[in-house]
Amino acid sequence: MDKLFHYSEDPAITIFQPRAHPSHPTLAPAVWAIDAERAPMYYLPRDCPRICFYKKANSEPADVERFLGLTSAKMVIAIESKWYPAVSQTTLYEYTFSPASFYSWDEGAGYYLSEETVSPLDVRPLDDLVHCLSRSDIELRITPSLMPLRDSLLQSSLHFSMIRMRNASLT
Repeated sequence: MDKLFHYSEDPAITIFQPRAHPSHPTLAPAVWAIDAERAPMYYLPRDCPRICFYKKANSEPADVERFLGLTSAKMVIAIESKWYPAVSQTTLYEYTFSPASFYSWDEGAGYYLSEETVSPLDVRPLDDLVHCLSRSDIELRITPSLMPLRDSLLQSSLHFSMIRMRNASLT
């Protein structure tokens, strides 16, 4: 791994300071980054709730057929329809980091942490997020509510990440 990434709607971050994570209060303050393989999970506005899922080596064939049977994409990302306007209008900024000060926090999810202050090597805008997703072999699914998918995936053998679900519709 030669690069890690962080995505923000702020184009002018020059230094990333370690900070506490609200969902993981027992962790030391850290700078969070993602590996290149899972980076597309963050090609969406920060607060946009999403469910990302893909096949693992030991996924049950029935689960693969049920959730991925009609796609050839390597990953599916589902968002709620009310978030589509924000997705289509948001510009994100991809910050690139050297992995030198980072350690793997969750290898399966591609998360890396640094407890040191980090300066980005580069920053580039991502303007058309739907196009960025499609270029990355991601299928974007749009649904009125993520809750039925969440409930089903929790019982599946697929790998899934549920991001910003506190912002999802409850129905």
